[in-house]
Formats: sequence, C-alpha cells, structure tokens
Amino acid sequence: MPDRIAILGWGSLLWDERPDFDSWHKPWQFGGPILKIEFSRISSSRFGALTLVLDSANGSDNQVAFCRSLRSDLSQAVEDLRIREDTTAVNIGYIHRDGNARSRDSCSRSGIAAWATARAFDAVVWTDLQSNFVEKTGKPFSVMSATEHLQSISEDGRRAALEYIAKAPDFIDTPFRRYCATS
Repeated sequence: MPDRIAILGWGSLLWDERPDFDSWHKPWQFGGPILKIEFSRISSSRFGALTLVLDSANGSDNQVAFCRSLRSDLSQAVEDLRIREDTTAVNIGYIHRDGNARSRDSCSRSGIAAWATARAFDAVVWTDLQSNFVEKTGKPFSVMSATEHLQSISEDGRRAALEYIAKAPDFIDTPFRRYCATS
C-alpha cells in the first residue's frame, strides 16, 4: 500500500509559488504540529534577510501548516522538497512510521511523529535548516540583535526581509515578528 505523506510548512513554501514543486502536493491546510519557530536564519538567497526556521533555543510555539504530498514514496517527497528549497538532503527532515527518521531536533521530531500518528500519515517531510544567526553575526539571537542585523544589511536585504516577514502566514507569531509589527 502506498504511503500517505505530509509536507510541513511555515514560511515561503506557503506563499512563494513554484509550479514544479506545487504540482506535487495538495492544498495547504492549517492544523499541523506545534513547533518552535523563529526568524533566526540569515538567508544568502534573500540578501541577508531573516527567515523562519525550526529553532528549539529561540523559537516560540507555532502550529504550522501541512499539505499532503502526491508522492507515495518518501524518498521522492524528500527530493521534491530538497529541490524546492535548493539545499542538500541533510537539510530535509523526515520521519516514517517504520522508525526511519532524520531531524536536527529530537523535540521537533517527537512532536511531528505524534502528530503524524494522530493524523494517520505514514511519513512527514519538512525543511530542517537550522539557525545560523550566531555564525553569521557573532551574537546570540534576540529581538534586538535581529533588529540590529536588519539595520546593518543592504536596502535590498531589508526589503527582502520585510517582504518575507509580511508574507509569513498570519498564524506565525514570534517575538521578533510582533516587534516588527509595532516598530
């Protein structure tokens, strides 16, 4: 029997349409697992903008979105997401009901596994990039250090950052996003 595979999303997967990827999944729905998310990754492809990642140290609990992959083979679903995210396979997390899994964060993995079981999914895939804020800035992530970072990047970077923050789904609520909304 083919696997039922879910894809998790909380950032640009939901709003930055890519037909080559989007043709391989059903519509996005609210009601995914609750995961710790924050704008704590500095993106080279977005001119230094801060993007959303799983961040167990700095993230806040957010219920993410999900969709059903039209693939029935986990390796194909992983590859679809890898290509969409223009990254390496190690940056795509997954779990399978047989116990096979790859994830940077055991807390996220266990929450995703429990959610998958409750929703009767055989497998789940997600973008598993980590925060690189300390590596790129030399400072620990905080709302103030993130704000300083935005002020230090190019105008193109600030524009990309503000666009990314504004287009993030309404259900994403982090301290940094709240600060940006009031500034």
